[in-house]
Order: sequence, then structure tokens, then C-alpha cells
Amino acid sequence: MSTLSNVETRRGEAKPPCVRLTPDTIPDAISSKTGVSVRYAPEGNKRWYVFRASYRREDKAFDMIVEDGTYCYIAKRYVRKTDKQGKDKRVLEALIPNLLFVYTTEDKAEEYIKGTPELSFLTYYYNHFELDEDSKNPPLTIPCREMENFICATSNKSEHLMYVKEEQCHFKGGETVRVIDGLFKGVEGKVARVSGQQRVIVSITAVGLVSTAYIPSAFIMEI
Repeated sequence: MSTLSNVETRRGEAKPPCVRLTPDTIPDAISSKTGVSVRYAPEGNKRWYVFRASYRREDKAFDMIVEDGTYCYIAKRYVRKTDKQGKDKRVLEALIPNLLFVYTTEDKAEEYIKGTPELSFLTYYYNHFELDEDSKNPPLTIPCREMENFICATSNKSEHLMYVKEEQCHFKGGETVRVIDGLFKGVEGKVARVSGQQRVIVSITAVGLVSTAYIPSAFIMEI
């Protein structure tokens, strides 16, 4: 499957929903239950926290957090499944199961994790590569630019997105590149072959790697 500009769009849409996301164009977080919408607005006292939901209850947590007025993001992709009647259908599922990314203050993050009984199934995703002053692993936070790039890579919900391990990626040098056309336009990362195809790999600190769909060489510019 190609990633040219005229393919892999959502049904009924003429153009891809993402062509180089910036803080002003990151999609709103919308609760599926109430329709409450929260826009991403960078603020100096907020950080991107990573929360873990037990038993794949990330959607439930997402709805509650958005309804509380906090911006939240879950990376998703379409998958094709066959129902009981034998019909194929496209279903949205989490790209990284159990994880959600929450843009909030330290105090508000603590409130969600430790002070909200309805969210007792949430815990911090800890940074196992660092130690705080008490020699404990601190809650993981993601730099804003890195998170915005991650959203740019995943907000199109392409069924060809993959959450991958480093051993699955055969990197072509170490240069950082930018995708300049197609569904993944604006995404920055490193070129690698995954599942026999040339893709761009996006890194999320201490979480892992996400692979785009196939990217033609003509769509890649070295930074």
C-alpha cells in the first residue's frame, strides 16, 4: 500500500487529516460519551505525562479526563476484523495498549492517579532510566516537541502504523529525516526497513518506537 496524498484517507474525506501538525493544529481531544472537547494549548506549567490503565481501560480514563477539562491523547489505528457474520470491518484500537498521554500539571496528574477513586485503575508509567532524589524511578514525562511529532505520526490512524521493537528495524544510517509529502507529511524520525518496507521510525522516550507506513524515498528529506 502506498502513502501518496490521494490514498489511505478516512472514508468520506478527500484529504488526509494531518499535514504537519503544530500546537495549533493538533486535533482536539473529544469524549466519546459526552462530546466534550478540549483543545491542546501549550503552557509552561504543564507536561506530557504517560498513564497506564489496567485491563485496557484507557478509553474509559480518556473520557473522564477530557470531561474534566484536561487534554489527553491515545494513539490509535484502524485494524480489519471479521465479525460473527463473516463480514470484514474496520475497527479502531489502541496502537500502544493500556497507555494514554495526558498534558497537565504535576498536581493535577497526582490528583488523577492518587486522588480520584473512579480512576483507581490508573498508574504512572515510570521512567526506568532515571532516578529521583529518593532513588526511585520518577513518572515518565515526554518533551513537547517529541510528543507533537508522535501525534503527527499517529493521528491519521493509518492501519499500517506499527508499534515496533528496535530489533525489528533495520536502520539506514543515523540521520534524522522529515517526511515532505503524503499522509505522514511533517513527521520526523529515522529511516528503517520494517517488514520489508522503507518506513520512518518515531521514538517516544522510554516507551518505544512507532513505525509509519511505507514512505517512498522521494517523500523523505534529510534534516
